[in-house]
Amino acid sequence: MLRDYVRAHRPQSILALILLIAAALWAAVAALRPLPPRTITMATGPEGSAYAEIGKRYRAIFARSGIDLRLKPTAGALENLSLLSNPRSGVSVGFVQSGTVSDRDRTDLESIGTVFYQPLWFFIRSEFRGLGMQALRGRKISIGSEGSGSRELVLELLRRNGIDQGFAQLLSLAPQQAGEKLLRGEIDASLMFASWDSPVVRQLFSDKSVEPASFPRADAYVALYPFLSKLIVPAGVGDLAKNRPPTDVTLFATKASLVVRSDLHPAIQYLLLEAAQEIHSRPGMFQKAGQFPAAESIDLPLSDQARQFYRSGRPFLQRHLPFWLAVLIDRLLILLIPIVGVIYPLMKLFPALYGWNMQRHIFHLYGDLRLLEQELESRKEGQPIGDLSERLDRLEQKANHLRVPVFFANLRYILWMHITLVRQRLKGRQKTQGK
Repeated sequence: MLRDYVRAHRPQSILALILLIAAALWAAVAALRPLPPRTITMATGPEGSAYAEIGKRYRAIFARSGIDLRLKPTAGALENLSLLSNPRSGVSVGFVQSGTVSDRDRTDLESIGTVFYQPLWFFIRSEFRGLGMQALRGRKISIGSEGSGSRELVLELLRRNGIDQGFAQLLSLAPQQAGEKLLRGEIDASLMFASWDSPVVRQLFSDKSVEPASFPRADAYVALYPFLSKLIVPAGVGDLAKNRPPTDVTLFATKASLVVRSDLHPAIQYLLLEAAQEIHSRPGMFQKAGQFPAAESIDLPLSDQARQFYRSGRPFLQRHLPFWLAVLIDRLLILLIPIVGVIYPLMKLFPALYGWNMQRHIFHLYGDLRLLEQELESRKEGQPIGDLSERLDRLEQKANHLRVPVFFANLRYILWMHITLVRQRLKGRQKTQGK
């Protein structure tokens, strides 16, 4: 029936079909997200920090998929949050330390999970070992650079212990800078957030002039600040031969989250999660294999893509195809669904509409034939009927020129039969009048 419709050359119907398909395409394209950007900016941290070093590993993984991940050095988590909250900054993703997100930072930001521990180390010059915090009164203590989340947290913890700028000289130094000054004896202690693998931590552990100090009452801090975790550095783990550290060291740590703007393309979010799994899922000093990345929404809600990833992994196409090919096919499938959704019902609807249109033309001729027959019946004997014969000739001519597909040919044949019957009645009336 659809073939007959096409052969019937109905331009208006074909045009309507084309317009409907075009409308479906337009609606699908309008609903689609654009292709993923080729360039993404990630806010990391100070040079030499864990954020900066891990950012380089993300950049290498993104390069495999043809995406340029640009790393923006910052002072730390607070500056990262400021950049992420500003849509004009160009920053789409960044590392954020748990406990640093305020209510005003929650707009337009989402987490894709926690990715690693950030231990808070307390390194002191060896001469202060075992003397307690009071021995550092009036001394120089580094507490992290301005704009870093570590500095804000350290200040909060020091305030809890009644320590402020009047107690000691609290300096704003980045971890690498603080480590160098501590080794040279230019400062007396340093509080810093850094990973076990960071160069500055390894360097400080290897030097006898510096000692890692434990935090007493660590459990109390964790109870007061639920975003903190308690960690233990085993004795001798830094150097078994020299037994460094000589005793277990108790630390507490925050967790670093990978935070994105909520408008970041879903495909890029999946790529970030895949990279996070590759980088952070291995066992380490403070974590078990597969512990990170974790579906933890400590300060910010998880994105929809993160929830899907932790529930069932990467999308099917991204698991089996290169990144850009998977994105392209995904877009084509989204386009195909509304097109098929329009074409399939049209394949059923248009033949029905076409059949109705064919029947309408035939039934219209039937109506004219019925009127002519009624007029013939209403005319009295002796009244002229030549005009009726002419009208019947025109009606028959219309029926002869009516183009109907084979499926409706029977209706036209029946119409011809009825026209013939009416013509016979007309001829019969004409013969009677001739007598």
